Amino acid sequence: MTPRALILAAGRGERMRPLSDATPKPLLVVRGRPLIEWHLIALARAGVREIVVNTAWLEDQIVAALGDGARFGVSLRFSMEGRDHGGALETAGGIAKALPLLVDGDDEPFWLVSADIHAPGFDFDARHAAAFAARGDLACLWLVPNPPYHAAGDFALDAAGRVTHDAAARPWTYANIALCRAALVDSVKPGTRAALGPLLFRAADGGRVSGELLAGEWHNVGTPQDLAAID
Repeated sequence: MTPRALILAAGRGERMRPLSDATPKPLLVVRGRPLIEWHLIALARAGVREIVVNTAWLEDQIVAALGDGARFGVSLRFSMEGRDHGGALETAGGIAKALPLLVDGDDEPFWLVSADIHAPGFDFDARHAAAFAARGDLACLWLVPNPPYHAAGDFALDAAGRVTHDAAARPWTYANIALCRAALVDSVKPGTRAALGPLLFRAADGGRVSGELLAGEWHNVGTPQDLAAID
């Protein structure tokens, strides 16, 4: 079975101001199309047909722009944190709220990707999902070399593809693309704010996270200058 996907699109995008004051960050255009559409197209190309988008800041614009997803060849549902909770629930909180739309059972894997990264060549290959489903891991993370703004990094990766956070050197940064299981956020009560980073670090140091190096183009689109540089 092809897993569903969750695109994280709820954030305010403070560093992207003033562009994000009137337009939600996922709808900002890079190379001729909104950031979030690049993910929708890539997921559809890989055979993912059911996608959940979480929203908060200016969320009605996102819903209106994407509709039911039919023009991308997918079925879209929205986890509306702004409407239901008055604002974004952060990453882990957003996942916990979206789970009823995302999985039918705790062991079912799902793709996770942030709307504000640009990785146009990434392949959401079903073979990755099948390999992940066969393991007992809580997450498989795609990693990139530490960018200048995050020189300390997030993780170490060994030759067997195992990820750890509690390491003397952490040469890799989480690229905000992953395969996950619901149990990763089982400590988060739906409707509460919680960050994903501490949960990933704990799971990695417990031996339950694998990793892949992301090959090809990848950008964290955080500021107007980043957006202009990519264009």
